[in-house]
Amino acid sequence: HSPETLPKPKRAVQRRVRPVTLAEYCERHAAVWPVMRDALPAAGLRDYSLFRSPSGLVIGACECDDFDAARSAMEKTDVNARWQREMAPFFEGLDGRLNHVVRFVQEIRQVRIVVQAVK
Repeated sequence: HSPETLPKPKRAVQRRVRPVTLAEYCERHAAVWPVMRDALPAAGLRDYSLFRSPSGLVIGACECDDFDAARSAMEKTDVNARWQREMAPFFEGLDGRLNHVVRFVQEIRQVRIVVQAVK
């Protein structure tokens, strides 16, 4: 495998948003603060995506080389503390402690498809 075709390390977490707050939760994530968008890659988190179901299940997935180090780096930032405080009320069963309740989703398989240009 060349470096371009090697699978990138990925992590995924799940949480449950209270269904009555799901629309506002999605609106907030459509307008993530620029300083937060800068902090994520600075901490080592790349290609961050969120997925949701109508029932409120939210899956966050990203590429990162060392998730624990990236999470630790984010926890040291002021912007993350502010963001977590604002997001905590959306979730079920967290008691305002968003960063402390993370349920990891196990990756089963990663399929990398490389498309080459035809000459």
